Amino acid sequence: MTDITKNGSAPLGAPGHQGIAEVVAKGLKKRYAAERRFRMYGLVAIGLALLILLVLFTTIISNGIGAFFQSKVTLDVPLEVSEIDPDQTGDLDVIGKANYRGLVFGSLRADFPGVSGRSNRRALTGLLSSGSDFELRSIVLDNPDLIGTTVQAQVSLSDDADMFLKGNMTDVEVSAGDGTLAMTEDGVLSGGVYAFGNVFIDVKAEFARKADEAENSIAQNQRQLGRIDEELAVTASRLENADDEAQKTTYADTLRNLETLKANVNASLEKLTSDATDFRTRSQSDAGEETLDQSMPSYLVVTNDGVFKILTVTRDKVTTEIVSPPSSLDSSADWQIVKLQTPETDRRLTDKQIGWLHLMQDRGQIESAINSAFFTTGDSREPELAGIWGAAVGSFWTLMVTLVLSFPIGVMAAVYLEEFAPKNKWTDLIEVNINNLAAVPSIVFGLLGLAVFLNVFGLPRSAPVVGGLVLTLMTLPTIIIASRAALKSVPPSIREAALGMGASRIQAMTHHVLPLALPGMLTGTIIGMAQALGETAPLLMIGMVAFIVDIPGGPTDPATVLPVQIFLWADAPERAFVERTSAAIMVLLGFLITMNMAAVFLRKKFETRW
Repeated sequence: MTDITKNGSAPLGAPGHQGIAEVVAKGLKKRYAAERRFRMYGLVAIGLALLILLVLFTTIISNGIGAFFQSKVTLDVPLEVSEIDPDQTGDLDVIGKANYRGLVFGSLRADFPGVSGRSNRRALTGLLSSGSDFELRSIVLDNPDLIGTTVQAQVSLSDDADMFLKGNMTDVEVSAGDGTLAMTEDGVLSGGVYAFGNVFIDVKAEFARKADEAENSIAQNQRQLGRIDEELAVTASRLENADDEAQKTTYADTLRNLETLKANVNASLEKLTSDATDFRTRSQSDAGEETLDQSMPSYLVVTNDGVFKILTVTRDKVTTEIVSPPSSLDSSADWQIVKLQTPETDRRLTDKQIGWLHLMQDRGQIESAINSAFFTTGDSREPELAGIWGAAVGSFWTLMVTLVLSFPIGVMAAVYLEEFAPKNKWTDLIEVNINNLAAVPSIVFGLLGLAVFLNVFGLPRSAPVVGGLVLTLMTLPTIIIASRAALKSVPPSIREAALGMGASRIQAMTHHVLPLALPGMLTGTIIGMAQALGETAPLLMIGMVAFIVDIPGGPTDPATVLPVQIFLWADAPERAFVERTSAAIMVLLGFLITMNMAAVFLRKKFETRW
């Protein structure tokens, strides 16, 4: 007979007790498995967050790193006395007013004497930045002794030329020419049997691609015709059965529109069919001469310091347009074929301009230099001249106004509410409102600044002083909450000891409690200032979105800030501003990371463990 314990349960080692142990073991196993899954979920979430952060930073850095470098060209510029200082006065004002644009443009044209015609000369000088004359002017003003000599001036290229040289406009394939190349003065180039075989094959492949596109469009148009025929049948039936005159008029109009649409589709279909047949035939033929158009990749031939653009091609001969005349017709010189993958119609630089750039590269005139102007100049309509210094100075003055106002006011408000204010419904209401203000969208503070500071008090629009006032309102709740938390962290024994020694409440606060709470207050202030540095919406409302070229000299001068500068550049159509936008974001992130690291450092260095 089995023994029974006093409380009625099975004794240890009994079958019933073993069943309970198994249940407990299974429960522990499930709990441990759930804990492992929970840890795994946490690790996956952290890994996903790090991956997203890595993608974000990689994208920003890859897009923006190019803005720290600018393509420049070195030109031999004769600084004629008659052009710069005809009276030889040595007056810098006279020297500064010389026609430096003419000097720079004249030097570039002298490097390409074969470029003639107003449009071609304008296209050539369009490769230079619109600020290249100011760069030459700065060189002369810094060293007036250069007047009367020829200097090697390094000036910036235009944003489009810079983008091309950085590989952001088109893929470029350069291949060495095979064999000797015979040239004529009218631009006919000929070589061996397969001298231009690769170009000929590429053109044939391009015709095959166009034929495929046309055939796909034919299939789409045929499907559209089928849908139109169905709608025509339905509309005609409704018109026949309609009793109301208004409905009949509506259906008749719809019927006419559908018939017009069908006629247009049929016309398009006829043209597409003709093009597809023509392209397919040309792609399959292995002989004859083919003509390149602007919708196809472009091909340039470079030899003897000259550039030719291919117009028609066979396997052994091409007719060309002379982009830059060669120095000689020597057939023994090396030659290259340069393929520009993107069609000319889809680029901001023409084939001629790219040919001139290629020659300057071969001559060693072009190099990539540190873009110091990005850090030392203000905004500009030209991307290669645009910089962040004006916005950085505007951010500095705005944050200084914010710090001078928000820190003392926030600390004093926190001290009063935490140490001296009576606990009643009014202080409770104030605390609730402070907490609510910390969650108010920032644009609301911008609307408040627009209504009060600009419309009521008449403060200057687009000025750092107004931006600082708006950001002060936005930052105050954060500083007050952080400061109160820092005061609460100071043990009551500090206050009691000071009061016990005969200090007043104000003395106990200012001499003992406040110094101990100050590191926490500074941490909250730095975090609030970092938040203010990254704000855009409230500053847009008070006009700090204006285009400002000059560097602000004080808090009342017109200015913009870094986040608004990024907003303006992101909306600009030029491709080069994409680089500037990402680069400015990198600078802004650098400031924000530095400020947050300072907050962490202060907390760790001055933190007191009670």
